[in-house]
Amino acid sequence: MNRNIAIDGPSGAGKSTLAKKVAKQFGYIYLDTGAMYRAFGLYCIENGVDFSAADSENQKKLEDLTENFALDVVYENSNQQVYVNGRNVTSLIRTPEVSIAASKVAVVPKVRLKLVEIQRQIAEKSDVVMDGRDIGSYVLPNAAVKVFLTASVEIRAKRRFDELREKGNSEVTYEEVLKDMKFRDANDSSRAFAPLKQAEDAVLLDTSEMTEDESEQALINIIKSKTEM
Repeated sequence: MNRNIAIDGPSGAGKSTLAKKVAKQFGYIYLDTGAMYRAFGLYCIENGVDFSAADSENQKKLEDLTENFALDVVYENSNQQVYVNGRNVTSLIRTPEVSIAASKVAVVPKVRLKLVEIQRQIAEKSDVVMDGRDIGSYVLPNAAVKVFLTASVEIRAKRRFDELREKGNSEVTYEEVLKDMKFRDANDSSRAFAPLKQAEDAVLLDTSEMTEDESEQALINIIKSKTEM
């Protein structure tokens, strides 16, 4: 029986944090699809792609880079680790530069198709909680539970800024994070292939006025109402 849970929403909405918690709550596998795109974005940066150039100039380079790109997602001590061609890049994929690269690569159909194939293979084998931009609308259209998680852009930028500071990034500013967030919102929503959007049968959950604990409980209540857990 399909019991997969799809959580979509814009950057910084808290998808990953809440998805991890509910996966643990219900004994599911958590798969952070955003980390997969970030990993490919980092791979492209390290292979000389200039994301300040026009998208049309980079598309062929990005398509070519998919050929030798290998991605593994594993759990070590209950924490998800992302490996690119055998190298652990988990600690390198949460910077603003990589965020922009992830949004840029996500609009390239060949990149998305490669990563979506990996995501669907995992979901076929196990019950998963999967979060991203287009999980319910494209990657797992038959998921048992679909949630569109969001919050105001200012709230999301503040949460991401605080997260980066807690992880030791003392150089990034709130203004930079807010600018990045607005850019990603526009780019993710306007791309031609599998854009960010709420699936017709997804439940909207706006956490702007909620604490993390309140958001978690609201999400758990939605999941329980949609399944026989």
